[in-house]
Order: sequence, then structure tokens, then C-alpha cells
Amino acid sequence: MPNDKAFQKKVLLAALKLLEAERGPVLEEFPDDPLVSGEITTVLSCPVDLAVEEQNLSETEKLRIIFKREMTQLRSWYDLSAKNRGRTTVGVSGLDPDSICAFIRAFFNGKIPENPRDDLPVEFALKLAVDDLKAYYFEAVTAQPGQESPGSNTFADWFWGKTVAGKVLFALRTHCTNSDNDRLRLVGNMFMIPAAQAHDLA
Repeated sequence: MPNDKAFQKKVLLAALKLLEAERGPVLEEFPDDPLVSGEITTVLSCPVDLAVEEQNLSETEKLRIIFKREMTQLRSWYDLSAKNRGRTTVGVSGLDPDSICAFIRAFFNGKIPENPRDDLPVEFALKLAVDDLKAYYFEAVTAQPGQESPGSNTFADWFWGKTVAGKVLFALRTHCTNSDNDRLRLVGNMFMIPAAQAHDLA
């Protein structure tokens, strides 16, 4: 939760403890959830009319379109969050929200898109873009009235079960794990979907 310094310190210390591992890669689930001071009661919908002009598009193409629209609809809430907090956690990828959306959508074109970073492989740039996407949605929803401090499980259930972005990442994971690119498969298998949400892949 925002402003829960004690819990945030606990998470950071647990992350730093992983550096003591004798070998890697290391992937562990953090066992504790923060205290819940509020619940997400606003269920975001995507009131998109996929009518005449889009009726001949594939399901993947429709998903790409409504994903972009959903992110656009959340932009005012995200901007309000950044203004109120005086900062944002979105930015580890080096991309702004519009570029994050475009970069992720580009992976559905059948080939790996141009790398927006020159300091790391494009597959790991994708991983950072996915992290930024989740941060964007979290900050946007917590700017809405009554949603200031959702529990992590509440947010996860909302993001992975109710948003178009969640559906996009499930589809992207499938795309990555079916790729001939070893690093893309690694990102898809280990970094795309949290283990707690893996049951939705069945």
C-alpha cells in the first residue's frame, strides 16, 4: 500500500536477501500481503463498440484496439495520480504510457518489434514495459475516489480478471512461450504472469 513504510521496507529487504543466493536465476514469491485498508469497488469496464468498421478484424486485432482505448480512458486518472503524489513509478522501461502500449501491441504483429532500448535486449525491454503497464493501471485506479489503498490481492484479481490489459498479457504470454526465441520464452514463462494467476491459463 502507498505510505506503508514498514511493509515496503520488509519487501525491499526480502528482495535484497535474494542477492545472497549461490546461483540464479532466482524466482520466489513474497509470502505476505499488506494490510488491506480499502477494496477496489469500482469495476473498470471497457465500453467499446466493436461495430461495423471493425467487424472483419480478427480477435487479436480487436484486442489490440480495445487495449489501446482502455489505456487512453485511464490516462486522466493516471495523470491525476502523478500530480497528487508528485511522482510516478512508471518509467523503468524508459517509455511513456503511449509508447508502452504501442510497444506491447507490436509483439502481436508476428515478429519482434524494434528495440526502444540500446542498453539491453528487446526481450527484457518487454519485461520492463509489462512492469510499467501494471504500475500504470495501479496508479490510475488508486486515483479514483475510494480506491486509495487496495490490497495486493484485490488489485491482482481486478487487473488480471477484469481489464483488457490483463487479457492482453495472457495472450502475449502465449505468444512468447510459443516463440523460437529463447529469451522471449524465458520472459513469457517467468516474468509475464504472476504464479498466483497461473490457474487462469488452464
